[in-house]
Amino acid sequence: MIRIDAFPYPYQFHPRSTALVVIDMQRDFVEEGGFGSALGNDVRPLGAIVPTVAALLALARQTQMLVVHTRESHLPDLSDCPRTKRLRGNPTLGIGDVGPMGRILVRGEPGNQILPQLTPMAGEIVIDKPGKGAFYATDLHAQLQERGITHLLVAGVTTEVCVQTSMREANDRGYECLVVEDACASYFPAFHRATLDMLTAQGGIVGWRAPLAQLQSAVTAYAGEHP
Repeated sequence: MIRIDAFPYPYQFHPRSTALVVIDMQRDFVEEGGFGSALGNDVRPLGAIVPTVAALLALARQTQMLVVHTRESHLPDLSDCPRTKRLRGNPTLGIGDVGPMGRILVRGEPGNQILPQLTPMAGEIVIDKPGKGAFYATDLHAQLQERGITHLLVAGVTTEVCVQTSMREANDRGYECLVVEDACASYFPAFHRATLDMLTAQGGIVGWRAPLAQLQSAVTAYAGEHP
């Protein structure tokens, strides 16, 4: 077992039964001209974590963990997008409307793609999700169960919305979850910090948290013991 000196107490997992879930690292949220900036947000805090997420992906691949990528996306006819969701945010540029990178949050459009620096590799799972959580209206749970996954490492954006929702959904389904805190981000730094506190409060009521450096150290120590 790999043991991480996490908060609120050590987290242990085995690579064969663990998946890294990278939430919504797509152009629509991270780059100028996408949905995030259309809502009036400064996207730079999200762009800042891209190198960390890339290093986390490299670590997961090195240890032969299952890797899952998600995209918040909708069918071209928006039949899977509730009216209440589409009407939120910018009244002049919303889900399904044409923005600088194509139709916003619509599958197949340029802006809906995962960042090129984090491109999924062959054999990795890509989940298109119509909601905030990775489990709602997807087959993610079935795919994880089929592969014997019991533990999840979670990263991506935004911390307080899709990352938190996915982690709570996972916890309700029995997965032991650790959020890699510096591989997540919010447009609002205060929301990021508050979410991390909420997820790990009361003895880890939803899960654990740790920075990438601690995960890297734990994997290196494990590799030294299991050459």
